[in-house]
Amino acid sequence: MGFHVFLYVPNVIGYIRILLVLISWILYNYPENFLPLYVLSIILDGVDGWAARRLQQTSRFGAWLDVVIDNVGRGMLWNMLYDWGWLVSSVEWCVFVCNHNARGAQWKNTFTESPVWVQAVMAKGFKTPLGILTIAGLHVLPVWLYGYQHEVLSQAFYAPNWLQILGILVLAAGRLLGFAVETWCIVTHLKFLSLDEKEEKEN
Repeated sequence: MGFHVFLYVPNVIGYIRILLVLISWILYNYPENFLPLYVLSIILDGVDGWAARRLQQTSRFGAWLDVVIDNVGRGMLWNMLYDWGWLVSSVEWCVFVCNHNARGAQWKNTFTESPVWVQAVMAKGFKTPLGILTIAGLHVLPVWLYGYQHEVLSQAFYAPNWLQILGILVLAAGRLLGFAVETWCIVTHLKFLSLDEKEEKEN
């Protein structure tokens, strides 16, 4: 990999996302600043993938950077929201290590031998009903919870309390579905490691 990869357009977008996450963290207690900056970083998460395909600038570094920024951003938010938020972040980092260690940059496309329900979530790059629900739970749930805690949903968007709770329940269902897939990924990786150790002993 040449150094020019670091200057690929999607990777430059990634650096901008890192900056947005850092500024968001600093402005966490100011919803009028935090939300636009953090949500922009999420939107750019879709833009960098589109740019990579459009400009034919896909790379292993880019695939790695994309997930790292996602985890840093969500990890920051979960940790700021709740004392136990580090648990959610830890699971996401563990899955990242498992998938990228064994599957590399093409991890999204290597679930053909997984259970049907996992394939249903992962199919077409999460562009299925279950996939969309899972991604919403992954990305939108912590933002929604932030809006609920800081009364942004009620004051800025005039959302009634029942709608806010309903949103939490639906998004939490998506996050639990994601957690089920994450658990499957971790267990699968542990099996891979145990098989690898057995092969080493046999040789």
